[in-house]
Amino acid sequence: MGAPCPRTLHCLCDLSYERDAGVTSSRPNPIYVRVGEVGGNTLGFYGCQMSPDGSMIAAHAFHGALHLWCKDQNQEGQWRPGVVISGHFNAVQDLSWDPEGEFILSVGSDQTTRLFTPWRKQDDKQATWHEISRPQIHGYDMQCLAMVGRFQFVSGADEKVLRVFQAPRNFVENFANISGTSKEKLLTSSDAANLPEGASTPALGLSNKAVFQGDLAHKSNEGEFNSVSDQYQSESYFNPLIMTEPPPEDHLLQNTLWPEVQKLYGHGFEMFCLASDSSRALVASACKASKAEHAGVLLWSTTTWRQLQTLPCHTLTVTQMAFSPDAQLLLAVSRDRTWSLWRQNPPTAESPEPRFLLHAHTEKDTAVHSRIIWSCDWSPDSKYFVTSSRDKKVIVWGPCGSEDSGDAPLSPEIKPCSSILDVGDSATAVAFCPTLCSDNSFLLAVGLESGRILLYRWSPDLGSAGGNDWKHCGGTDISQSHALTVKRLRWRPRAGQAGRENEEDGASEGEREEEEEESSWVQLASASADHSVKIFNINKRAL
Repeated sequence: MGAPCPRTLHCLCDLSYERDAGVTSSRPNPIYVRVGEVGGNTLGFYGCQMSPDGSMIAAHAFHGALHLWCKDQNQEGQWRPGVVISGHFNAVQDLSWDPEGEFILSVGSDQTTRLFTPWRKQDDKQATWHEISRPQIHGYDMQCLAMVGRFQFVSGADEKVLRVFQAPRNFVENFANISGTSKEKLLTSSDAANLPEGASTPALGLSNKAVFQGDLAHKSNEGEFNSVSDQYQSESYFNPLIMTEPPPEDHLLQNTLWPEVQKLYGHGFEMFCLASDSSRALVASACKASKAEHAGVLLWSTTTWRQLQTLPCHTLTVTQMAFSPDAQLLLAVSRDRTWSLWRQNPPTAESPEPRFLLHAHTEKDTAVHSRIIWSCDWSPDSKYFVTSSRDKKVIVWGPCGSEDSGDAPLSPEIKPCSSILDVGDSATAVAFCPTLCSDNSFLLAVGLESGRILLYRWSPDLGSAGGNDWKHCGGTDISQSHALTVKRLRWRPRAGQAGRENEEDGASEGEREEEEEESSWVQLASASADHSVKIFNINKRAL
């Protein structure tokens, strides 16, 4: 086996085998096998290794990706790409589940947005998670994202622009093939008639351009030029592929981009955080800020993509935001150690668009947290919210009753409802589980700067005076924990384990116990500065 090719642009893994070690002129010609991709967004291989039986080749590339090629047993001399694991090669800053809980989108400082979903090999009972699409390959470090539909999301990076992406038809079809979901159902919900086939990024560009059927037809007829300008048209690298298994790295780079459908301008500095409401009608965004004039939260309509409102309150960067599950309240926490709560006014004939008013907030003299507040989240009933801070404190606030839900009117006095929980380290992420425990207590996950994730049950009925309202019920050990800071925690929006529902649709009566057991499981996704995304299966009955 030859040494890895030292070139760094459009590099191949070039291997040669010699049948005879002799030096005479009658020696048979060497057999050359060349694997890899030519062109695309690659910067070459750093090394490779062959399996002992000579049937597989593994290599690693500049962008941290693993590559695998397997010898085709049916065709002599043919090698085919194999399925491997993949992931970010720099800090993962944010992640989000899709509304149905079937896949995860994540963004990172490696300037990519990646989509992961479970995949089960034929005749294999256990599903494994794989990257099946790379919707965005950017020129800036990615910082945040928010889902605004089943196959639509908004992302923010170290730039002043927000970008909106819509899944192409080719992705929807391949997602259905890989996940086992009904293709017709997905295409119906995605308005397939107006979807482009895919997307490509023009040379020196940052925006993914939609590729339609007509563009593919034009590409197939290339070869004849009617004018000099025809020779320099923007080349479309996208090739529609029908996939039944996770794609290799070269396809992820070239054929799984999503077209950019909108740009949102309004912020003066780099984007920092995003949030969308449960109805997917609103998006809130915030950027880095050292003055109050730049620390305002901007609200956007997902129907028109117009800026609806600016919400000024904080004096430094808003670090995270969250809409309540009933979409009536918006919570923001900030580097200035305070939080603000905004209430939506009911639409009127004069003002049909939603308007938010400041309902409650803390100030420097009333703030309980003494350091930056990193994270926040809402309880599933929209009555309480939780904040976590660098001061190692986790606090639940409320109550926040909603008039629409029949609860008591919103009280302007929102105070800590829990005792102050000291987790022993900077609490960088926090999340409420969307389903309650068996005793109607709330399940919370807390991510730490050390990389650990802790689980607590909080019971509002026990009161906060004695500190008995918190119960530690688990956490990650050394092998399960992240190596660096936990940046984001997100519970799957529904009970059960992703990738198993499709298998149980036709369950018989004898399998009902298994279905009931499955409903006791919940899944927690975590993103970390150690470049990894982890998904934990948690059985609530065992807590």
